Amino acid sequence: MSFLVILLVLLVDKFSDWRPRLQNDGPWLTRLRQAETSPSLQRAPWLVLLLLVLLPVALLGLLLAALEPLAYGWLSLPLHLLVLLYSLGRGHAKSELGTFRDAWRRGDQEAAALAAERDIGLQEQDPPSLLQAVQTRLLWKSYEGFFAVIFWYLLLGPMAALAYRLLALCAEHAELEGLRERAEQLRHAFDWLPVRVLLGSFALVGNFVAVNRALLHELLSWDVSARRLLADAGPLAADLSPQIDGEAGIARLDGIAALLVRTRVFWYAVIAVLTLLA
Repeated sequence: MSFLVILLVLLVDKFSDWRPRLQNDGPWLTRLRQAETSPSLQRAPWLVLLLLVLLPVALLGLLLAALEPLAYGWLSLPLHLLVLLYSLGRGHAKSELGTFRDAWRRGDQEAAALAAERDIGLQEQDPPSLLQAVQTRLLWKSYEGFFAVIFWYLLLGPMAALAYRLLALCAEHAELEGLRERAEQLRHAFDWLPVRVLLGSFALVGNFVAVNRALLHELLSWDVSARRLLADAGPLAADLSPQIDGEAGIARLDGIAALLVRTRVFWYAVIAVLTLLA
């Protein structure tokens, strides 16, 4: 059923506006603010994570346990679909870069910097650093918004996908430093395996030799963040040109986007084969 759910998610995401409607984080963020302002919970960040992450995941598990024995499990399919749609990333990384791309193509780097700051919150001191930051964001948003969620859904089901998204929201929106740090620690643990699987996919559909040479020595390191691995491996796998000005810079972004598309197709093929063999 997993392959069917992923296929339905792709169709719904492409041909409808359900995803933005389902991804309403308002009620959950309200609970987060209430927990952060509670004197008793401010000193217990782990308890806050239990209430905001583990409790919704446990409730989802109970609901799935009640539905799966019915009608050979087909009654749980809509729930799988809704949870996976909610667990995908927020926004669309490529569409957010439209204004930036237009300005960079014209060679107007000042306008590109303003667009990057306004649309995606990036501030860099010089054009090379700005383009590198945009590349990293494109890779990271694709990873955390799609690949990591799909990986955990396939491996452990919708409960793991929901837990990943709630941890990501907590790490992004928490204002208490202790709560944010613990959410980031747990998310780092969640990211360790899927980002390395994704890097292996990059090597298979991209420049295998460059990725292997650059990252093999630190691939198993616990301390290296997923964002840094993606920032290092993505441009190497895409075999990008060193030129960054004008159209050359846009070609770098297009090269990374093409790498991500090839990787998605590779994942779909692997999932389909595993489904047929199961």
